Amino acid sequence: QLQLVESGGGLVQPGGSLRLSCAASESTVDYDAIGWFRQAPGKELEGVSCITSRGSYINYASSVKGRFTISRDNAKNTVYLQMNSLKPEDTAVYYCATTASGPYGSNYYCDGRPSNWGQGTQVTVSS
Repeated sequence: QLQLVESGGGLVQPGGSLRLSCAASESTVDYDAIGWFRQAPGKELEGVSCITSRGSYINYASSVKGRFTISRDNAKNTVYLQMNSLKPEDTAVYYCATTASGPYGSNYYCDGRPSNWGQGTQVTVSS
């Protein structure tokens, strides 16, 4: 059974940066994609970003576009989320999961049917 472990969360001031890691117990290249999701207190789960198995397709939520960068190192079985210019509204527990990808109309998605969830890592942005 594939296991995903998130790390890299913490407390950071507004405008600061963090890099989250999602380490897999085995290779994830046979999975369509890996997605990052977050859940803030009292709010619904939100898709943040996703990347396909070879990195050929990447997507970001509009709320993080231009500030967050997703990448992956398949040799290390790890997906990263570099988060810059953090805002208080980025405060949440961040999770990674394997996801489905494919065409959707004229677009392409990579955050479908998440599974193999990690345990999450807390990110708190506060002064």
